[in-house]
Amino acid sequence: MALDVRLIAGPLSASAELEAFLAGRTGDGAVVSFTGLARGVARDGSVVDALRLDWYPGLTEGSMHDIAVAAAARFPVRDLVVAHRCGDIVPGETIVFVAAAAAHRRAAFEAADYLMDRLKTEAAFWKYETGPAGGRWIEPVDEDRAAVARWKDEAP
Repeated sequence: MALDVRLIAGPLSASAELEAFLAGRTGDGAVVSFTGLARGVARDGSVVDALRLDWYPGLTEGSMHDIAVAAAARFPVRDLVVAHRCGDIVPGETIVFVAAAAAHRRAAFEAADYLMDRLKTEAAFWKYETGPAGGRWIEPVDEDRAAVARWKDEAP
């Protein structure tokens, strides 16, 4: 079982990440990946010019690693990758890439879904959007909390 968890302060190429994750893979029946992009429109419909993801060295990476370890323990996956941006991001750029490899598709889908639900609500990032109307801090919303709560209700 390999866990690859990285915090990246520059551009993140989802295609390069996926290509590297797939390289030489012959024993798995399924690979599921997810790419999260920075949006140019906020939840309220206002324009977003940039997103800043603040982090605290060590704490942020540790929170990401703990989430990946929990996913690996919960689902029968062979490998996981979590690559997450920090710093300044403009709309259209990749924020996060996750991938899960497993013998069968269900485990890979569930592991990737679990990773994203927990990363969105629990990883130690502080999100700040800026646009023509000014700036604001972004917090998880009820929909995000409900998504992660369902994993607590389901048996591993």
